[in-house]
Amino acid sequence: MSRSIIAFTTLMVAGLVLTWGWMHYHLVEEKPVVTDVMTLEVGKGDTLNTVITRLRQQNLAIDPFWFKLFAYHNHLDRVLKTGEYVLQPGFTAADILTALAQGKTRKYAITFPEGWGFKQMLQAIRDNPNLQHTLSENELEQFLADLGTDKTHPEGLFFPDTYYFEKHSTDVELLRRAHDRMQNLLISEWHRRDKDVPLENPYQALILASIIEKETAAAEERKKIAGVFVRRLKKGMLLQTDPTVIYGMGEQYRGNISRQDLREPTPYNTYVNKGLPPTPIALPGKAAIIAALHPSDGDALFFVSRGDGRHAFSATLKEHERYVDTYQR
Repeated sequence: MSRSIIAFTTLMVAGLVLTWGWMHYHLVEEKPVVTDVMTLEVGKGDTLNTVITRLRQQNLAIDPFWFKLFAYHNHLDRVLKTGEYVLQPGFTAADILTALAQGKTRKYAITFPEGWGFKQMLQAIRDNPNLQHTLSENELEQFLADLGTDKTHPEGLFFPDTYYFEKHSTDVELLRRAHDRMQNLLISEWHRRDKDVPLENPYQALILASIIEKETAAAEERKKIAGVFVRRLKKGMLLQTDPTVIYGMGEQYRGNISRQDLREPTPYNTYVNKGLPPTPIALPGKAAIIAALHPSDGDALFFVSRGDGRHAFSATLKEHERYVDTYQR
């Protein structure tokens, strides 16, 4: 009789323990532990114990034993992905583990507008607190070489767009993405180019596109302006475009161009140098690249700003001067 009682008692205790364990195990899945939006950072080398410590430091009701048991049982301990996670109100401990395993990290954004210069792009990167800054000025030339380009000047080599990244991504990783985007687009569009465009290689297309980008923000005018420049190149005429003069002036530009500036023989001054400048002068977007490779037909050789974001086009110098009198003088 005593043995039966002992066996019965043992089974009862075992049953209670299993029931208690089952309840606590499933609380990991069912009990919300996050009440307010919070963030959790997981770095390289962090373990499950590190994660538990950080969660408990933020006053989350995490039971280390059941948290780890749930992770081990569901193989979630082997795939913790580094990054910054946003934990939403109502998250259970299981939700947190699933987010870590799936790598649902927080994404930050940085935007490089079309027409920006590389210096502006680099400054925006350096001002962003969520990027890891590893690139110094004296390392820029080596960085370009590492990208596989033979260009030593960075202007125009990076595609303007909005980029999303995880916290602590490096500036080099971001620049490499922008460079690859630009190169892939440029090569793809180069193969589709009009065969009579007077451009020798994709880099020249990039240079012309950067000038078009700086000349107009009006979508319907890009190919018209490209047509003017292409016809000038074919005729051996000077391009005479102000944005190249401004770029050549660098820090000396104060908002106005004088007659002396137009005569200054910088490498970028298309009022004194025939052909394209030696490098792009800005970050051109896709539409400007397409315009450079598919210019509009016509006879216009001149254009002048009308002051409303659009331009007046003309085929003769006399007509052009009349438009200059109308819109500029």
